[in-house]
Amino acid sequence: MATLECIGLTKRYGSVEALDSIDLKVEPGRITGLLGPNGSGKTTLIKLANGLLTPTSGKILIGGMEPGVETKKIVSYLPERLDIPTWMNVTQLLGFFRDFYADFDLDRARDMLAKLSIDESMKIKAMSKGTREKVQLITVMSRRAKLYLLDEPIGGVDPATRDYILATIIGNYDPEASVVISTHLIQDVENVLDDVVFIDRGRIVLRSTVDDIREKEGKSVDALFREVFRC
Repeated sequence: MATLECIGLTKRYGSVEALDSIDLKVEPGRITGLLGPNGSGKTTLIKLANGLLTPTSGKILIGGMEPGVETKKIVSYLPERLDIPTWMNVTQLLGFFRDFYADFDLDRARDMLAKLSIDESMKIKAMSKGTREKVQLITVMSRRAKLYLLDEPIGGVDPATRDYILATIIGNYDPEASVVISTHLIQDVENVLDDVVFIDRGRIVLRSTVDDIREKEGKSVDALFREVFRC
C-alpha cells in the first residue's frame, strides 16, 4: 500500500486553482522530492496530506486513510516556518512531544541534541534562528513515523546547516517509512532523493526516479529542473 496517494486531488482558493487533478503515489522506503518553483502548489499538497486543508475535490489518502486523527499518529510534519513554542526550554519541548506522540523517541532526540552541543535547559527564544530550526527538525525526525512531510527544510539556512539537516533526514527515518521533501533548492537535495515529482501551477509535469533521469536524460535533476522550468 502506498504511504501517500492522491486521486484526482484538486484544491481551489476561490477562483485560484492551487492543485489541479493530481494523481500521485509515494511508496514506503523512498525519499521523494516534491520540486517546483514558488507558488507551484507544493505547500498546498503538504498541508492537505497533513490534514490542515481539505480538498475541493478528489482524494488524498495516508496509509489508505483520509487525513484525520488517525493519520496524525503516523505523519511527522515540518512546516515551512518555525512553529515551536518559544517560551519553552528544550527539555519542556521534548516532554511536550513525548506526551503528544506515542512514537516519539526521546533517546534519539537527546542523542541528536548532544551531537550539536545544544543545552536542554536553553530557552527556545534565546536561540539563534538556525539553532531553532535544528531543534524543530530534531523533534520532527525523532518520531518513528510512517510518513515525514518536510516543507522547505533547507530554505533560508546557511550551507553548513543545510548539510546537517540533510544528514539528519537520511540518518533518522525508518527504512519502511516515506519522506517527502518539498523544495525549490534542487542542487542541495538531489543526492538524498530516490524519486522526484516536478510540479508547476498545480499540475504534475514530470515524475521519475533520480536514477532514470541520470541514465536516460544524461543530466542531473537540477539540470533537468532548470530546463523544464526555464523562464
